[in-house]
Amino acid sequence: MNHKQLKYFLALAETLHFGRASNLCFISAPTLSRQIKQLEEEVGVPLFLRDNRSVSLTVQGKAFVEYANATLNHWRLFKGQCQVDQQALFGEASLYCSVTASYSYIYKLFAAFRKRYPGVELNLSTGDPAHSISTVLADKSDLAVAVKPSELPIGLSYTKLGEAKLLMLAPTMECPLTEEINNNLQNDNLWQSLEYIVPEQGVLKEKLDNFCSQRKFKPKVYAHVSGHEAIVALVSLGFGVALVPDVVLSQSPFKQQVRVLPLSGLNTDIEIGLVAKNTRLKDPVNKAIWQTAQEIFNEMLENS
Repeated sequence: MNHKQLKYFLALAETLHFGRASNLCFISAPTLSRQIKQLEEEVGVPLFLRDNRSVSLTVQGKAFVEYANATLNHWRLFKGQCQVDQQALFGEASLYCSVTASYSYIYKLFAAFRKRYPGVELNLSTGDPAHSISTVLADKSDLAVAVKPSELPIGLSYTKLGEAKLLMLAPTMECPLTEEINNNLQNDNLWQSLEYIVPEQGVLKEKLDNFCSQRKFKPKVYAHVSGHEAIVALVSLGFGVALVPDVVLSQSPFKQQVRVLPLSGLNTDIEIGLVAKNTRLKDPVNKAIWQTAQEIFNEMLENS
């Protein structure tokens, strides 16, 4: 087996879909199927159960995920240790973040890193920021941009990229929700009468739960949404109110269709940074990204 086959296997193990996995690997679905079949023949057991409708991992396939991740990580670490000249760094790194973070935090980091280390391949995946830490813990990405949790999981490192404030958003359009807010904005019972667009998980959900708990009510949830950008869109359509970081609002195409409601009794400050496994930071490429992020943040502090 070769390292490409292990990468193909992990892509399919994550997506459980030949079409999506082949797109991630930039190969055709038939090519991916052949590579997986060759891998299974070499291993000696089926790694996937597949039919016309679904793909799933076998017991052996689930165990092979750990082997494949460990093998690729050890290989990358070894390659990094073989590089004596830090200025001629080569290799690759994967980073996970939200779409908003790719504009507001990662663009500057990648620009600085790319200028310094042009031989490194940077792979960026975007998705729900609530999944950032779990993505790193599951070895799906080397690093991720995450809202700093109240307690960092054991084995992870964190370095600060910036800060944001949470805003309670409501629609500007004429609708029953806007009318209710306008008529009861000074009423202490307003919050418990509203419907909320809520993240599926993560720090923002915890903040909203604390906000409601302080006021001794259970929020009426219109929808649970994955991804902060989609939350702003639903608020703009009048489906409910939502708690969103100001950096998300500033980048949203719907920012003119929402307004900010006054809040009291809620700590609206959140911290955003990079997270990575301690073991991954032994890789010179990941360590260089980490150090570049720290340098950018320190420069920002000096200029503020």
